[in-house]
Amino acid sequence: MAALEGSQRLQGQVAIVTGASRGIGRAAALALASEGATIVVNYASSNQAADAVVAEIAEMGSQAVALQADVAQAGQIDALFNTVMEKWGRVDVLVNNAGIARDTLLLRMKLEDWQAVIDLNLTGVFLCTKAASKIMLKQRSGRIINITSVVGEMGNPGQANYSAAKAGVIGFTKTVAKEVASRGITVNAVAPGFIATDMTADLKMAEEILKLIPLGRYGQPEEVAGLIRFLAADPAAAYITGQVINVDGGMVMA
Repeated sequence: MAALEGSQRLQGQVAIVTGASRGIGRAAALALASEGATIVVNYASSNQAADAVVAEIAEMGSQAVALQADVAQAGQIDALFNTVMEKWGRVDVLVNNAGIARDTLLLRMKLEDWQAVIDLNLTGVFLCTKAASKIMLKQRSGRIINITSVVGEMGNPGQANYSAAKAGVIGFTKTVAKEVASRGITVNAVAPGFIATDMTADLKMAEEILKLIPLGRYGQPEEVAGLIRFLAADPAAAYITGQVINVDGGMVMA
């Protein structure tokens, strides 16, 4: 892969991207690497895919390391952040992207399917943000970007667990933004619509979904990553915090 054009605005900084082995997480890792950041490519199980992202970043001339951790497990998150601090001594950007979906109608939803999605998609954001905040508060700087979803704003049949978790991320983002703003830390949420990733590849009723999107197409991971890159690296984003910004082709217009 050819080196990406970037202005190196994150040179000397460390960015952790959870669930970075594919989809939006991979695109975000590459986008931040193009700005010169050292990237921690977090993955849950697919080390081969994570290693491929690290190799892509190396080809761009930036540094990266793949670190395994289940973001729903407090002990594994502590170990992840301890490793990062031992190696680099700082965390400047956190992208909370890791997530799963276990879709079915409410009356068919098993408790374990509800709990697994809440644990990973919401509690995982809590654990990673808490760990990063401790470091950033001492640094008096940092940018946290939480990946939520349009379904957290509008709901979606068959996704009570996913919608609840993503709605929770929105409330969490706004609260934490208020708590850490005095130390120069911004906390924002990015709400993708239907993006062409592995998670949406098997969606039923694709034609019906497209009718709900004014731009008439699925988004691309790189389009979401562009906003993440702006929030993480652009000086113009320094006065933006506690916001939910949609990347959805016009699907949700509040």
